[in-house]
Amino acid sequence: MHLKSPAETIFYTIESTIKEYRKASQKNLSIEVDDMTIDQGMILAFLEKYPEKTQKEIAAMAFKDNASMTRMLDLMEKKKYLKRSINQENRRRYKIEITAKGKQVLKTLSPIITENRENALYGISEEEVIHLETILKKIKSNCTIQASFANHQIKKNETH
Repeated sequence: MHLKSPAETIFYTIESTIKEYRKASQKNLSIEVDDMTIDQGMILAFLEKYPEKTQKEIAAMAFKDNASMTRMLDLMEKKKYLKRSINQENRRRYKIEITAKGKQVLKTLSPIITENRENALYGISEEEVIHLETILKKIKSNCTIQASFANHQIKKNETH
């Protein structure tokens, strides 16, 4: 059996596409907001849409581990994009709020994000986008099922 090189797989194409999109998006974002990363913008956008979510939940949505998320929030707080305070309902959690400066940046980001998405999807029909999304969701589901099965097997082996 011949194993394809990583560069010959669909997964490499997916990964390299995401990296190119992020690089182009960062370049466009930096023209307007020079002290923010794509990830920081994504965190602000998630916080705006889901203000009730915890830091851990926002981290998962942004594909960040807890340590990376904490570092990003520290930096964003230092830049005055957000503020954290003790959550009075659960003192083990922070309440994260977007500041006026953060809200202004979100207004600036909105048309940039729209343009980035439009540029990336230029020449691709809505039908093709839907088809691609369907395929990617199937791949993700297959990976989730496979990971779940592997975890079950590990636990099963540990008990025997």
